[in-house]
Formats: sequence, structure tokens, C-alpha cells
Amino acid sequence: FLISTYNKMWRDAQKDLDIQLWRERGEFLQPEKDRVKVFKMLAASYIKYIQISRNLGTAHDQLIHRQKQRVIRQVLDGVIGRILEMKKEMVQLENSEFHYLDNILEDLKLLPEDIEVPIPRYFIKEKLEVLQQREKILDEILLNAGLQTQKPVKAMAFEEAIKMIQVAERARQGRCRAAFMKQIYLEEKRKRQTKRQVQMGPSPDDAATCIQKVWHGYIQRKKTGKMREEEMIFLGMSLPPHLKATSILQMHAGQVNALQGEVQETHEEVFIKDKLREMEGLNIKQTLQHQISQCFIECRHIIGKFPDYPTEEAGGSTAILSQKTPEQVAAELAAKKEMALQKKAQKGKKEKEERKGKTKGKNTLKTGKKVRHLQEKEGWRMAPSNFLSIMEEGNSQYKAVWQNRDEGWDFLQDHDLELIKEEKREEVEEEIRVQVDQLMQQKLENLRLAVDGEKSDKQKKGKKKEKVKTASWDRSGTIDSLYRELVEEGLLIKAKTVNLSDYVGKYSYLGTTLRQVDIEPMPSLADVRQLIALYGILPLGSQTVHEKAPLVKALLLAGPTGVGKKMLVHAICTETGANLFNLSASNIAGKYPGKNGMQMMLHMVLKVAKQLQPSVVWIGDTEKIFPKAVPKAEEEINPRRLEKILPKFLKALKPQDRVLLVGTTNRPFDANLKPFCKVYQKIILIPRPDYASRFGKYLNHPVDYLLWKHIILQNGGVITNSLNISCLAKVSDGFTQGHIVQAVQAVLSELRLLQMTRKPLMTAEFVTSLARQDPVYKEEEEMFK
Repeated sequence: FLISTYNKMWRDAQKDLDIQLWRERGEFLQPEKDRVKVFKMLAASYIKYIQISRNLGTAHDQLIHRQKQRVIRQVLDGVIGRILEMKKEMVQLENSEFHYLDNILEDLKLLPEDIEVPIPRYFIKEKLEVLQQREKILDEILLNAGLQTQKPVKAMAFEEAIKMIQVAERARQGRCRAAFMKQIYLEEKRKRQTKRQVQMGPSPDDAATCIQKVWHGYIQRKKTGKMREEEMIFLGMSLPPHLKATSILQMHAGQVNALQGEVQETHEEVFIKDKLREMEGLNIKQTLQHQISQCFIECRHIIGKFPDYPTEEAGGSTAILSQKTPEQVAAELAAKKEMALQKKAQKGKKEKEERKGKTKGKNTLKTGKKVRHLQEKEGWRMAPSNFLSIMEEGNSQYKAVWQNRDEGWDFLQDHDLELIKEEKREEVEEEIRVQVDQLMQQKLENLRLAVDGEKSDKQKKGKKKEKVKTASWDRSGTIDSLYRELVEEGLLIKAKTVNLSDYVGKYSYLGTTLRQVDIEPMPSLADVRQLIALYGILPLGSQTVHEKAPLVKALLLAGPTGVGKKMLVHAICTETGANLFNLSASNIAGKYPGKNGMQMMLHMVLKVAKQLQPSVVWIGDTEKIFPKAVPKAEEEINPRRLEKILPKFLKALKPQDRVLLVGTTNRPFDANLKPFCKVYQKIILIPRPDYASRFGKYLNHPVDYLLWKHIILQNGGVITNSLNISCLAKVSDGFTQGHIVQAVQAVLSELRLLQMTRKPLMTAEFVTSLARQDPVYKEEEEMFK
């Protein structure tokens, strides 16, 4: 039943994707001048792709069929990449990172929860063992270096321990004595009642009345409880029973999810590859040798001499065995020689152009203006996509293999042998081709020597060894040794286990209304969550997405103290399994001094980050690296060490390197803005929480609390009628999440938690604690905007 459910989910997602691909081929190719219409069209597609991504992610996570997972994974990567491309178009259209889609959600009859960006579980699931092993090694290095201590055991004096044991033992004896005396009392009472009944005789009417009283009371209490429950469900303050209770199917789904990894490991495909090699390997080898020999003979007949054997980088014998005539092959070889000559000529031209950089810059500005003018004249048109071909390929593969497949018989969801054979046959052919290339290359040299009396170019010219110049700061060594050194120096730190869903906050319903009256609204915490998922988590989690999606190398999180900037950095690492490097000015002070030392440090970080990707390089208080003027108190730290070398660090990152630079700042206005904004490609404003985030609740949602309730319950508090959460939410306007956490922790001390049963929490306690802190004033908020 569960398998059929997730198969249906996959099928529905593919149908929706088919409709979206049809729209991509039609609507998005037509130029459109109305920018409002363009944005609505983009936003509707963006929301639809998010829903498709959520369904595909669930299906990929729950289906244990390995071949299905591969097809879903391919399409899912394409959909995620398309979401990022859509986001880029929306940003360019509105000149804003934040979009307000409440009116579009209303038209589509959707909730704000439906546009939460889903994070696929395979980001962590596929490399869980590697991450666990890496965490174990990191803990071991930190313990040996003394940077991390084991959980401290609370020390206690001998006399204090004896006293505690004595108190506990006396209390146990007292409880046992009380229970024993109660038993004796009840026994004596029962004997007295029995004697009285024997003497006076039982009355049937009294007995019937007693039973009736008990029964009527029980029935009425049950009816009242049921009525109250129905009222709470009607008001939206409680969940229906079928959502509240954990059903048998949900329990079974949990068991399946727990055992899923074990089941997947049993579906190994190596034995099929070995069988194919044994049965078809000899035939494949002979066929390849015959085809290559025929190509040699035909080429000599046309050209007059044997051709050069293609190198492994050019594809080896695959370049020879392409579906082309010998004449076409000869023409291609001639074309390649011409291209090589043209490239040499272009090198000289580039040097001249570099000398004339100013004129070139002016020309590019003119051409950019021309392009913008043409866009305004012709209308908006969707930019070319790197992911449409991936989605279409996955969609066609689904239609060809899985759409009309009868799986009623496949209870075990075992692998399909024929499909595996088709996949593995290509791998076997490639392995055998490499072996055949080595044999045929030697055969070609022998033929040249015997027929034409020539030697190959390799025999004529010996390769000259190139002298590799290494920089003075270049640091050699194994990745393990560099990893250990960075950990011991405190540059590679352990990320806290925090999920993005732990960053609680509500969606803003007034964004569109405020923009209609020319007021730019403050972004909500839900908007911040979306941007962190889009720019931080999704690209880092998938290699395909990172290579082909719009590249974001650096991300800045700007906001007042206590809004959760560091928490979001740790959430990116938790959701993607990334390493966390701390290059904050205060952390690197005194380490690797001098210019060469700084270059060596960044070289080491870059080397380890690339090798053990994904990685996050975090710079806290990043405005200190780009100061307008360095304060005297910070001159010893020398915070400007990274200013000039950081752009070079970012330039060294290629699309295939899943490394993200994340800066956090609570005073971005103190920085020298020109170099500051050149480094950080994307800037995310993180505001203080609004009233909805401090108090609001999701109707019919299992998590019906935000911020105040969440933090109080998290710290061991109990919510009663004496505590007015709405009042706290109003009073805490202007305060951040950090302020609320500090206020709650100050109130809920160990003594206060012990008094909770007889003295419930009061609103005034938290208000008094909160009043001792400084809020975020409107002037500071405007400076951030």
C-alpha cells in the first residue's frame, strides 16, 4: 500500500512536470512587455516547481527501488536547478531578493507553507557514513588538542554524597511505610463494611441507585469531553483525531524508513557486471579490434598514410568509431589544425586588447546599454536554461520505462535485471575499450614501421619535463595532515546540529499591500528561511545543481544582534553535511603572521575545502575586514589582513567547487561599501521578528507555537492561563530572538523550575527580565534597510 502511494506521488509529480515543460516550450519563449504579467507568470511557475520538488523528494526518499531513485534523482536535480534559475529571473525583474506572493497564493488556493523550499534528504543520507566517520575524527582531534572536553562529571564531596544517599534512603523508607499503613487501613475498612452488610443485609434499590449514579456520571463526562474536543477542532485550536493519532500505517512507514538503507545495500549490481564481462567480454573485444583495424585501412587508402591514434583525453577509439565516413574524419583533422593556428593568432590579439582596457570597458558599457534598450523594446524573454534538457531527458526516460509499467507483482521492489544489464553493458564496453586502445596503439606503430617505414611522434620526440614553479607560500602535505592542522589551529570548527526548520518564523501577509502604496516592507523570517535554502543549502547539497545553476560564491547575512545569523550558518552545514571554517578576524588574529602566512592559510583552507566539499567558510563580524578606519583597540588584531586577498580566494573557486563564503555582520554600515559589496554577491537582510512570529500559530498544524511558547517550553517551562503570551508578544516588539532567549533563561532558573507546580509562571516575570535589555530601535532598522 505504501509503495503504491509513493508511486502515485511520483506519477502525479511527473504529470505536473510534463505540463510545466509544455509551458516552458510555449509561454516562456514568447516576448512579453507587461512586467506585472511576466512576474505573475514566473511566480506561478516557481511555486509549481517547488510543489513538484517536494513530491519528488518524498518519493525519492521513500521508494527503495534503486533504479527508480536514479531516475527521480536526475529529474529532482533538474527541478531544483530550474527553481534557482526562476529565482534569478524574479530578482532581476523586481530588483529585490524578497518577493511577496500572497495574492498569487490566494489565487492558487495555497497556504504559505506550500512555498517553503523543500530540502531533499539525500543531501545527508547518501554520505551518512562518511559524515559520521568525519565527525568521529574531528572529535578525536579536538579532544587530543584540548580544544574540546568530554561532558564534565559533577564533582561531589564524600560527606555530601553520603548525606544525599541518606536523604534518598529515608524518603524511600517513608514512602514504603506510608504505602504499608495505607494498605492496613484499607483492609480494616473493608472488613468493617463487610460485617455491617452481613448484619443489616444488602438493599437492592440502594445498590441499583449507586450503580446508576456512577454510570450517569461516567456517560456525562464522556459526552462533555467529546463536545469540548469538537468545539476546539471547529475553532481550529486542536487537531482532528485522525491527524493527532499515530496510525498503524505511519508506524509501518517509520519502520520502512529505518530499514530502507539496509534494503538498498542488498541490491548490489556488481555481480551482474562480472557476469556480463565473462559472457560478452570476448565478443566485445574482438568486434572493437576488427572495427578499429578497418578504420586504419580505410584512412590509409584515402589519405595515403595511417592516422595518428587519438589520445585518451580525446576519447581514444571512440573518436575513430564515430558514425562518420573517412572523408569526414579527414576534414575534421584539417579543421582542428586550422583551429589551433587561429588560437595562436588570437593570443596576440588578446594581449593587445588587455593594453587597451579602458576603451574596451567603454565599448562593453555601450553594448550593455544597447542590450537593455533592445530588451525594453522587444519585451522580456526567458534566459536559456541549463536544466530543461536534464528534466526533459528524465521525463522521457520515465515515459519510456516506468509510466506504463505493471508493478502489481513486484512486492519486494527488487531490481530489474534487464535495465541493469543495459546500464552495465556500457561500463563493461568502456573498460574493454581502454584495454583494446593499448593493444591497437601498439599494433598501429608496428603497421607504420612495417608498411611505411615511419616511427610515431612519441618515439621521435621525448617528452620534456616541465619545471613546476611553486609559490613560497604553497603548502604541500596530505589532506589528513592539513585537516588536522586546521582543526588544531581552531580554523576548522565543529558545526552545531541545527536544522533550518528550527529557525521559526511566520510568513508576511502584508507585503503586496504595502508595495502597492510604495512602501518597501521589512522581510519576514519565512522569507529569510527561503533565501538561505535557495542560495546556501540547495547548491551545496547537489554537485549537478552547483555546476549548472546561477553561481553564488559569497553570501552576507546582515541584521541586528540576536536575530540568528550564526544559527543559520550552522543550519547550512547541518542540512548539507558541510565542513565549517571560521576565518573571523578575532579567530585568525596572531595565526600565520605576515603576507606569506596569510596566503598559506587561505591556500590550506581552499585545498581542504575543495577536497572535502561541501564546505562553508564563515567570517563573523565581516565589516571589520573592510573598515573605514581601524579603531586603536583593534590594531593588534589587524582585521584588514583578509581585505585584499579575499577576492583572489573567491576567484579561485570554480563552479565544480562546492564551497560557499558566508559573512555575518550586525553593523554593515560601518564597512567601506565599495570593496565590501564586491566580495558579497548576495546580501540577505535579517530583521527582528514581527508580532506574528512572536505569537502567531499555524492552524491545524502539529507545531502550534512560535518563539515565546517555543522558547519557554524548550527551557522546561509550563504554559498556564496565568501566562499571557499575547501580552508578551506585544511588549517584546523591537526585541530579537536572542533577547527573548536571554529573558526566558534568566527567569527559568533551577529553583524557579522546582517551584513551578505550586507557583505557575506569571507574565510580569518575563516582562521585568526583558526590560533590562536594549531593543532594536527604528533608526537602526532603517539604517539596515
